[in-house]
Amino acid sequence: MVKRTGRPGYLQIADDLRQQISDGRLSPGQSLPSTARLRERYDVSAGVVKAAISVLRTEGLVIGQQGKGVFVRDQVDAEPPSTAAAPAEGDVTTKQLTEVLAAVRDLGERVARIERTVFSERSQADRPGK
Repeated sequence: MVKRTGRPGYLQIADDLRQQISDGRLSPGQSLPSTARLRERYDVSAGVVKAAISVLRTEGLVIGQQGKGVFVRDQVDAEPPSTAAAPAEGDVTTKQLTEVLAAVRDLGERVARIERTVFSERSQADRPGK
């Protein structure tokens, strides 16, 4: 289940699935549970599940196959660009992709901070006597 920590639910789900991949509970070639099953497990909407899977797809941890499902990639092939060797000179696309991924991660962290602030303000406003 997604917790009210201020961190977006899709990132919490992506974190959990990423951990399952890294510790071997989800092995290379294995399919992720269906969207319906993940919705039930985390008690969220299909959109939240799809956003979490999109994060993992962007990181190269999973790959989708139309009509078949989403599968864990072999981790040798899935090394994220930020930890991979520096791109060869002239490999502008790889460099740009690395920059975009870093910007997306930064944006996700900024959104999480904003949500923590907003939820904190709402919690204080909901208290009796305020």
